[in-house]
Amino acid sequence: MKVRHPAVAGSWYAGTPQALRAQLENCFTHTLGPGKLPKVADKGPRNIAGLVCPHAGYMYSGPVAAYSYYQLAMDGKPDVIVIFSPNHTGRGSALALMNEGAWRTPLGDVEIDAEVANKILSESRIIDVDEEAHAYEHSIELQLPFLQYLYGSAFKFVPICFLMQDLESSRVVGQATAKALSGKNALVIASTDMTHYEPQERAERNDRVAIDAALKLDEEQYNFAVELHGISACGYGPTMAAITASKLLGAKKAQLLCYKTSGDVTSDYSSVVGYASISFTK
Repeated sequence: MKVRHPAVAGSWYAGTPQALRAQLENCFTHTLGPGKLPKVADKGPRNIAGLVCPHAGYMYSGPVAAYSYYQLAMDGKPDVIVIFSPNHTGRGSALALMNEGAWRTPLGDVEIDAEVANKILSESRIIDVDEEAHAYEHSIELQLPFLQYLYGSAFKFVPICFLMQDLESSRVVGQATAKALSGKNALVIASTDMTHYEPQERAERNDRVAIDAALKLDEEQYNFAVELHGISACGYGPTMAAITASKLLGAKKAQLLCYKTSGDVTSDYSSVVGYASISFTK
């Protein structure tokens, strides 16, 4: 089986199973996090159709990401998860998916759902199968240990990487994903950080405008906010795709679970990165 090996284990997050589990637990119990460890509800309602999650090093964004996964644990267990991410490296195709194999982290391997991946490919016609785009990209990898902490290897996933992040392409990917996931116990995740390297006050003000658009489940308004205010969110395309897909999968409301910045961790508010966790629920 083809295996995508971790690119940032041991740097962005802990590189051994024991240390990684301890680090994840610290994200949940952290003063900026939910404050307690999650417990997966075996018969949860499965009302969460989509999540927005940050992807910086765990010491910076882990407690905020933990809010999404704490909510997800209470909601039950999805069988298949499609993760949308930005392409930070510039490698590979403009819209890139992997449709076979597994991704490895220190907690084990997560299998790609080939059936769902190929259905997305056939429904969209603008996504390429391209492993190169994923080889060194951190933003999907950072979501997997949280999911493995909750569910072990009892789920499959599909990674989709966005170098091209315009509104129309994002909608096409979101629509194709929703069609592929129709009738399944499924979830979409947009992996994104918000404003990059702005003073705290400006970051909070600009991010609030984008977050408000996401809370209205309005991908067009989200795109407008990003463009109008020059918001440097790295995964705005993945977020628009997640909003699109979540609505088609039945989401009717959205909730901001947590917003913090790197300044809240380091106490340096002169140049911060914003982190948000958002849920889209049926």
